[in-house]
Amino acid sequence: MTLTFLRLGKVAPADALFYALAQFTGGAAGTLLMAAVLGDLFTLPPISAVATLPGQPGQLVAFGAEVAIAFILMSMVLAANASARLMRWTGVCAGLLVAIYIAFEAPLSGMSLNPARSVASALPSGVWRGIWIYLTAPPIGMLLAAELHLWLGGKTSCAKLNHFTKRRCIFHCDFAGAPAMEVSP
Repeated sequence: MTLTFLRLGKVAPADALFYALAQFTGGAAGTLLMAAVLGDLFTLPPISAVATLPGQPGQLVAFGAEVAIAFILMSMVLAANASARLMRWTGVCAGLLVAIYIAFEAPLSGMSLNPARSVASALPSGVWRGIWIYLTAPPIGMLLAAELHLWLGGKTSCAKLNHFTKRRCIFHCDFAGAPAMEVSP
């Protein structure tokens, strides 16, 4: 998602870099902490630090499935985010899609959608099989969705859905630098 909003000009390159580094660092810290606390119970099978692995159909199917789910998720986020009426439902729609993916797509690819999540699980488990899929497929799918969105002339709102804050917004949007908005009923 970060790379997509960078591509769409909604986040500065330095902010995107630090945000991505924070995702990888936070994920690694969390799984390494769990490994330190739980040891082999967490790192060895059947848990294997919840490593993301290609399903029975193989790595090429997993790659295609990851590209597809990332494309669909990002397309939905961009479409909902571009609509004033649907914007507030973006998180709910994304959550429903993820639930559907877990139920139906996970057997194909392990359902990563996030390179940082897959790397974080691989670190303590040592299970790196198919990691190339999870480093490449989600960004490809999401960037393809961004290109389609641009090609169709879709507008891109801010990547941040909650502007009810006085803190700095790292996203390039109409809300940047605006006074905090009040929540309406």
